[in-house]
Amino acid sequence: MLESIQASLLKKKGFFKAQGVDVELIHKLYIQLEIANFSAGKYDCIILTLGGLINLSATNPDIQGVAVIDESTGADVVVAQSQIKTVADLKGKKLGANLGGFSEVFVTEMLKNANLTSDDVNLLKLEASEIPQHLKNNVIQAGHTWEPYLSEAIKSGGHIIFSSKQTPGLILDIIVFRGDTVRDRPEDIRAFVRGWLQASAYWKANVQEGNAIVSKELKIPSNTLSLEGVNLTDLAENQKLFQSSNPNSIYKTAKIYADFFIRSGNVTRIPELKSLFNSSFLNPPS
Repeated sequence: MLESIQASLLKKKGFFKAQGVDVELIHKLYIQLEIANFSAGKYDCIILTLGGLINLSATNPDIQGVAVIDESTGADVVVAQSQIKTVADLKGKKLGANLGGFSEVFVTEMLKNANLTSDDVNLLKLEASEIPQHLKNNVIQAGHTWEPYLSEAIKSGGHIIFSSKQTPGLILDIIVFRGDTVRDRPEDIRAFVRGWLQASAYWKANVQEGNAIVSKELKIPSNTLSLEGVNLTDLAENQKLFQSSNPNSIYKTAKIYADFFIRSGNVTRIPELKSLFNSSFLNPPS
């Protein structure tokens, strides 16, 4: 959702046009369909979670992540019923998450922090939007979600027991291009990245005006828009994330996902991780 919000700012404020690149923005709710369209060559670029990029690379290795657009720094949460006071209390309980992707990795990291594993809980495959109702009906005792569903869960008596503030660098959204586009149109990609980072900087500096534009473009209430718990990553933060020496580097986080997906049987093999990322578009042409 957040990438759609940023894209609406790019369109309205003309950041891409100012960089001399012509971009058609497509916003769809069904990400699996869009991933299929991207893999089929219908799109040059797609915004994916880091986990989504690793998953896709198993079947479509000729892709590259070129820039991180945001990091979840508290927006992703595990919300629980009132009797569940801590993560340790989840032992033997039912925990909802969107299994097979970043959601499962997030709750696995949460359990690890409490010296638990997924074997200590009953994992149920649920979308973030389904968590509030399933909590209320006692189908689950806790689940991974985010706004606006979090507010709904809290109104029904739920409370937060864990958030992405405790997993720095784990949940990232990243701009991903097809390999042929990277090879054939590097300057267009460089312009695309510049435009996107300018839009992010604009929104951070002009929150109310940015929210008003987004509300009108996407037809959603402005009071549901918030950057709380989300960091729109700038150029300097991107350059740091792409440094392998950084404790929270994208390469180290990607390995967490890769190891998890291979261990869980989601994928059998993935490309060399360094081949999946290309930070050259963050820098001026040499």
